Amino acid sequence: MSDLADAAKRLVLGRPVRSDRLGHTLLPKRIALPVFASDALSSVAYAPDEILLTLSLAGLTALTISPWVGIAVALVLLTVVASYRQNVHAYPSGGGDYEVASVNLGPRAGVTVASALLVDYVLTVAVSISSGAQYAATAIPALRGHETTFAIGLVVALTLVNLRGVKESGTAFAIPVYLFMAAMGSIAVVGAVRYFTGTLPAAESAGFGVASEPGFDQGLMGLAGGFLVLRAFASGCAALTGVEAISNGVPAFKKPKSRNAATTLLLLGSISIAMILSILLLAQATGVKFVDDPATQLLRDGVPVGDAYEQHPVISQLAASVFSGVDVLFVVVSVVTGLILVLAANTAFNGFPVLGSILAKDGYLPRQLHTRGDRLAFSNGILTLAAAAIALIWAFDAQVTRLIQLYIVGVFVSFTLSQLGMVRHWTRELRTEPEPRARARMRRSRVINTIGLGMTATVLVIVLLTKFTHGAWIAILAMALVFVAMQGVHEHYRRVRAELALADDEQGARALPSRVHAVVLVSHLHRPTMRALAYARASRPNVLEAVTVGVDADDVAALRAQWDAADLPVPLRVLDSPFREITRPVLTYVRSIRRESPRDLVVVYIPEYVVGHWWEQLLHNQSALRLKSRLLFTPGVVVASVPWQLASSEGQTGLEDPVRGTVPRGY
Repeated sequence: MSDLADAAKRLVLGRPVRSDRLGHTLLPKRIALPVFASDALSSVAYAPDEILLTLSLAGLTALTISPWVGIAVALVLLTVVASYRQNVHAYPSGGGDYEVASVNLGPRAGVTVASALLVDYVLTVAVSISSGAQYAATAIPALRGHETTFAIGLVVALTLVNLRGVKESGTAFAIPVYLFMAAMGSIAVVGAVRYFTGTLPAAESAGFGVASEPGFDQGLMGLAGGFLVLRAFASGCAALTGVEAISNGVPAFKKPKSRNAATTLLLLGSISIAMILSILLLAQATGVKFVDDPATQLLRDGVPVGDAYEQHPVISQLAASVFSGVDVLFVVVSVVTGLILVLAANTAFNGFPVLGSILAKDGYLPRQLHTRGDRLAFSNGILTLAAAAIALIWAFDAQVTRLIQLYIVGVFVSFTLSQLGMVRHWTRELRTEPEPRARARMRRSRVINTIGLGMTATVLVIVLLTKFTHGAWIAILAMALVFVAMQGVHEHYRRVRAELALADDEQGARALPSRVHAVVLVSHLHRPTMRALAYARASRPNVLEAVTVGVDADDVAALRAQWDAADLPVPLRVLDSPFREITRPVLTYVRSIRRESPRDLVVVYIPEYVVGHWWEQLLHNQSALRLKSRLLFTPGVVVASVPWQLASSEGQTGLEDPVRGTVPRGY
């Protein structure tokens, strides 16, 4: 059974990779760009949708300012990219925002950033996969109504690919990401040419009117209108998600790591800004309408269109308009857009495990997240991320409009604290740097990070004000819970270290017990018992005795007769058990030894069967398991399990064992 499971694992994940092959998993820029930038690049697939959707609440005229909102988002994105280029040079170890905040602002700030990033990575997977499922349902009508199931299946597939290793997943995903860039570039270029030549058709929704929601009858005028513009800006800032992933993934780049990461950041920012502005400008040129509730908000001749109308995403409407008459190009755009939304989650699958490994090394997460799997990927981190994302997709029914409200809060918390940390970093470095050119470079970097701090802090306030009641409070609550959990894990590890540390009087030979009292548990006189007795005698304890529990008088009499006949040089003690219990009499006897001689060490040898099938475990070792579980909590007691391999266990380890079941010679 285990051989079959191992073969299936190797088929899915591939052969194990040696630790000395880690250098071969490092990424060149052409692979690192699709691996780490797919999240930010994919934001253009839903950030414009969210801007138009929010502005549409104020009616048709409000949509005219969408390009200006896009420009504001682009300015923030440009500033953040410039700021993070300083981060990757100053902190290339892969800790990213967590390391910057921890070093410059203290451990609590670092854990705050880490909790925000972990939550944001989970939301990245949930939002991207859910959005990809909706695009897939647009292209494949059979998927409509099954988006949640399809999205969960995509997460599982993405998990399996990432378990094969970072480089393998990056190579597999590079082509779709570059196809998406080409598709968006084609829409922008062809759309611009057709616009300036007067041949650009109107979008499918261009002829509709947009009904304003109650409270926005005056459009964008007044306090409510200004608040709506800020909310649209906050929704559009979803385009900034994924920028921080590169600073967390610097160790995955080929050398020179910092320079390659900074170059990738610049490419990412330039491409993302060009895409989001192109989409918003073309959406205005073609008259795209995108609303929250198309059945009631979209009007045809002043009458709501009703449930019969199916609203398509903004990019789908643009592709149908720009490539009108060439249906195959529309299908290609829909497919690659859906793919990039799925692959955007791959950024989180690279960032979350690395950050989790660093946090585990620092004692803020379980240590299992620190180790790499047999494919040199952080397998436990990948599985943890997948489980959390699947739970979120299922809970929110794969609805992007519901999930997006939870989004970007965490990433702007990390942005703001990271920029504040970098300002302190450069200020501290300037105090000790005597060289004029280096000081000038540091001052320039501090100015960039200061501007970044001002912008990201402003956006964070706007996001909190505009999105808190729309679901952002859930993300904030999740961050608080993760923060408390990580502090609890850290405190637990601290207590354990303090408890296990050697005291001054426990050094060297003084830590040895006064005597060793060995107890061999006996149920029958058979080969496992003989092996346990042999191992106990080989350890040369001060006191050695065999102990059995007298549940049945006839069995005890038969065992005594066998014992005497075998002439064993070990005394047999029978513990009385009037209520036919096994565990309690043994525990009582062992504790009595401890009370009589507190400085003695008691070693309890328990013969156990090693079986080859799961159902055999139900038929054996139950008493041994109960005894071990209770004895482990008894101070001054060591439990020694003496295995006896049954025939069914042969071959389970994959190693030949020619002396299986043999009692050591000489006993």
